[in-house]
Amino acid sequence: MGLGYSFIYELASFLYKCVYKIKSEGSENLPAQQGYIIASNHRSFADPPVIAIAGAKAYYSFVAKEELFKRPVFGWLIRKLGAFPITRGKGDTAVIDTSVSKVREGRNLVIFPEGTRHLDGKVGKGKTGVALIAAKAAVPVVPVGIVFNGKLHFRSTITVRFGKPFTIEELGIAGEPSPRELHEAKNKIMNEIKLLVEGE
Repeated sequence: MGLGYSFIYELASFLYKCVYKIKSEGSENLPAQQGYIIASNHRSFADPPVIAIAGAKAYYSFVAKEELFKRPVFGWLIRKLGAFPITRGKGDTAVIDTSVSKVREGRNLVIFPEGTRHLDGKVGKGKTGVALIAAKAAVPVVPVGIVFNGKLHFRSTITVRFGKPFTIEELGIAGEPSPRELHEAKNKIMNEIKLLVEGE
C-alpha cells in the first residue's frame, strides 16, 4: 500500500470512527488474494469509506456517481480512496473497462448494484453491471450488507456484514455469459445481500 493512499486511509479511518461506531462481521470471508469485487447495498454517502474501514486494509476502488466528486471535501476524499465516476443513465461502457482494469491491477472494487441509495434500508433489485464486471475480470464477488437504524447521526452504529464470496463458476458466468445468465447471477448476489441486511 502506497504512503499516500495509506495516509488517507488512516486519516479517513480515524475521522469516521470518531463520528460513527463501525462494526465488522464476517471479515474472515474476504479473499486473501487481492483483486476481487465487493457488492453492497447502498444506504448513505458514508458507505464507500465505511466498507474500506470495516474490511481488510488494502487498496480499494469505488464506482461512484459523478455528482459526488463535486463536493469539495468529500469528493477529494473518495477520489484519494480510489473512487472513479460513473454517469448514471447514459450506459457508461467506459466505467466497465475501468472497473475491470482496477480489479486486474489488484484493487478491490466496491460496487453498489442498486445504483442509488435506499434510505429506508430495503434492498433493491440491482443491475447486471456487477455480474458483467465479475465475468470480464474473472474474479470472485463478496456480498456485503450495511445495516444501521434510521438516519445516520453522530455516534450511530453501522454494521458491515461480509458474506462468503461467490466464484464466477458458482454464479454461472464463466466464459461468455448470456444476458439471462448475467441477470440470474445478479439475482443471486442481491438475494445474498438481502439476507445479510436482514440478519438473523
